[in-house]
Amino acid sequence: MTAPVELAVTGMTCAACATRVQRKLNRVDGVHASVNYATGRAVVHAPADTTPEDLVGHVRAAGYDATVRPDAEALRAEHTRVVLDLRRRLVVAAVLAVPLGNLSITLALVPGLRFTGWEALCVLLAVPVVGYSALPFHRAAARTLRHGGTGMDTLVSLGVLASAGWAVWSMLSGGTGSGYWLGFGHTDAGADAVYLDVAAGVTTFLLAGRYFEARSRRGAVGLLTALAGLAAKDAVVVRDGVEVRVPAAELRVGEVFVVRPGQALPADGTVVDGAAAVDTAAVTGESVPADTGPGDRVIGGTVALSGRLLVRADAVGAGTQLAQMGVLAEQAAERKASVQRLVDRVCSVFVPVVLVVAAATLLGWLLTGDEPARAVTAAVAVLIIACPCALGLATPTALMVGVARGAALGVLIKGPQALEASRAVDVVVLDKTGTLTTGRMALTGTVAFGPASEAEVVRWAAAVESASEHPVAAAVVAAAGDDVPPVEGFAALPGAGARGRVGGVAVLVGSARLMVDSGVAVPPVASAWLAGVAPATGVLVARDGVVVGALAVRDEVRPDAEEAVRLLHRMGLSTVLLTGDTEAVARAVADRVGIHDVVAGVRPAEKAAEVRRLRALGARVAMVGDGVNDGPALATADLGMAIARGADLAAQAADVVIVRDDLRAVPDAIALANRTLGVIRGNLLWAAGYNVAAIPLAAAGLLNPLIAGAAMSLSSVLVVANSLRLRDYRPGG
Repeated sequence: MTAPVELAVTGMTCAACATRVQRKLNRVDGVHASVNYATGRAVVHAPADTTPEDLVGHVRAAGYDATVRPDAEALRAEHTRVVLDLRRRLVVAAVLAVPLGNLSITLALVPGLRFTGWEALCVLLAVPVVGYSALPFHRAAARTLRHGGTGMDTLVSLGVLASAGWAVWSMLSGGTGSGYWLGFGHTDAGADAVYLDVAAGVTTFLLAGRYFEARSRRGAVGLLTALAGLAAKDAVVVRDGVEVRVPAAELRVGEVFVVRPGQALPADGTVVDGAAAVDTAAVTGESVPADTGPGDRVIGGTVALSGRLLVRADAVGAGTQLAQMGVLAEQAAERKASVQRLVDRVCSVFVPVVLVVAAATLLGWLLTGDEPARAVTAAVAVLIIACPCALGLATPTALMVGVARGAALGVLIKGPQALEASRAVDVVVLDKTGTLTTGRMALTGTVAFGPASEAEVVRWAAAVESASEHPVAAAVVAAAGDDVPPVEGFAALPGAGARGRVGGVAVLVGSARLMVDSGVAVPPVASAWLAGVAPATGVLVARDGVVVGALAVRDEVRPDAEEAVRLLHRMGLSTVLLTGDTEAVARAVADRVGIHDVVAGVRPAEKAAEVRRLRALGARVAMVGDGVNDGPALATADLGMAIARGADLAAQAADVVIVRDDLRAVPDAIALANRTLGVIRGNLLWAAGYNVAAIPLAAAGLLNPLIAGAAMSLSSVLVVANSLRLRDYRPGG
């Protein structure tokens, strides 16, 4: 068995398509394939004698297309192309369906308003909708039929073509006028033209649903793109004593590479020489850059802020922690179900049954000796009344209204899977940095030792730190305001602090260890103060070789965090704090906001593992985070919720994105998702019940295609009206 082959599969329109491709590939001897409809990717393990081109051939034999080894940008570009294509077709359908509906319905039902050539005008308006806008349905239906299958696209295509074809035939033949209006009289000749409106309406509504779904699926590959953006493209490798720049993909385990300030690490490794402050926030969630020196482990994708490092590569390419995060997230995405898959499963059985019923209706009427027009009328009525327009609208309309209402509340629901997942969430796991806290360092304490005032201590420290880009330095400078004197002879001391001359006097700012190493005595009172400020970070300030004061800097808890946690508890949900920070820092934040369960000191992959552990215990987990390090955990949770100001990866991996600058939007989002899911279920129940009740009436000849189309439209209107109730949703209501 060789390394897995990745394929980008195009042409899939529903989860059933992914199942069909996966089944086709797995029928090949020795092949094990996993096809992800959300990302459009297939991961295939095949014997050494099976080439990637052979696998592509099997995908094409299933009626789809594929390319080998796509990168994240290529996948995203393909999804973007599909979304833009659907949008163009939707615009054409919507623009033409409105005048067509008004014209055809009015003139069909009020013969006195008809004018010469009105039928031809209706046809001209309908042709672009039926022929161009509905083409994706026709293509998908033809593909599945060629390979012996059926699906929702089959019935949609047949319904659209049957209603349009019957209308054209009726107009060319002068109209039948032979149908019944629920058994109470005949319709006027020419009224059949209204079926063109049915064709256009079905196409427009279902294209809207397909377009919305495609946009949601495009976000699924954003996680891969965001991860790819973090990874370094090049590496400076030391070979035979010479620094050589090579593509990161050519870096090998055991080689030593160089990292300079501002550069991202191309691989996981161990520092062999040098010292630097490394910004790990994007990957580990740590709020303060890590001071790194010889013997320390470093992670690919993190960025060196200062200093020069020589690093021995321990893991490269797919073996790096960053790459594994992508694997975790995609595996989690594969297991996610959605309400829409229920519709696909129903249609896989429903469509063949409807086709059989329509054929049986046609033959039944003909065998009874009735006129062919009556038989065709009943059969077409079955196809139109059974067209799953309401079934197809049940999820996307409620989702769109729910999303619109959520947007007004500062909540973005990205897809049906969020609604399904919210059904039984009972544990909410919250990240610390940037979620429960502001993610910004702030000066929280100052003390002066000796004659200097606290204000002078801050001024001297700020003067030196004004030349540094370290987050701790930014907090000190911000606290000093505009009262910052100039600094001379500034020097950054990676992993320790900084020094400079302020007003001609030497000032040293940094850790107690820096003071000792610099020959500055640390008085007992200063040591005691530093020990008491935990979990804040303590910084000493020395002037002219004497410690004159100290500063405490920490990441502040959000003012709305305590209320948000209280609301979650009121909803009957348990809360857990999950962070990469130390136990002391995590416990201090948890005690402040009212969280009892704390899991601290975890790496990104371990965050996802902790979420899996909770799920294995039977919990339904919602994960709230904001950093790239939260991406795998967000994707692994039953419900992933990202804070919008956080890294792009977190937003891409989440099911729900919080765009309101208020953590109380988290309980609001869970409640809204539950309400929206309830509306979707009601819609599905109505749509399915309507079809079951209406099909026998149509088969019995009690509904002509005109009334079948009207009833089908009414069903859709009721579904939409039920969905619109979400506009009045209020938090806590």
